[in-house]
Amino acid sequence: MNPAEMNLEALQDIRKMMERSGRFISLSGISGVMAGIYALAGAWLAHIDRLFFFSEEYATEYYCNTCVSYNMVPIAIGVFVAAFFTAVIFSIIKSKKEGVAIWGGAARRLLWNTLLPIAVGGVFIWRMLSLKYYVLLVPAALIFYGLAMVNGSRYTRGEIRYMGYVQIVIGIVCLNSWQLSMYGWVLGFGVMHIIYGAAMWWKYERKQVNEQ
Repeated sequence: MNPAEMNLEALQDIRKMMERSGRFISLSGISGVMAGIYALAGAWLAHIDRLFFFSEEYATEYYCNTCVSYNMVPIAIGVFVAAFFTAVIFSIIKSKKEGVAIWGGAARRLLWNTLLPIAVGGVFIWRMLSLKYYVLLVPAALIFYGLAMVNGSRYTRGEIRYMGYVQIVIGIVCLNSWQLSMYGWVLGFGVMHIIYGAAMWWKYERKQVNEQ
């Protein structure tokens, strides 16, 4: 190896070290796939409960505030909690395998920049729920979640921003066509997570598995 190649390799190593210190790269693609599966399961439960079906006058007893509060909201919260803890567990496992700290500065920045838009969105959705703006619940969830992905992409794998863009677009479409909310949930939270997680596993984790 000539000096030029050695210098190039050294620069590449330094770049990788800087990337690892500035970005949280221990997110597992498998956790993304699992999040998508949880979302699909939640959609199935909501479908069984007929929570996404609207009558012409959606703010009727058929689609009442009590029904949403006792069915749809717990399902959505359950999906989010299950996906969050699954991501934490797989990230811890991946961090231990790679020998990196799970709770470093990058992880804290990622957590803050993603949870802040989600928390604000949660307050916004809760207020819409109290006002019986049911047709806007799923679009708002998609849009705020997409914003969280775009905002947090600066501190993890950059590809996550593209999933955020897709979530925002789906949410905007559902704003104007609320009848598609069920499909928006399935496509945005379910299918897109599975595709993204599988792509990230194939790109970053498959080689590590094959080397073991």
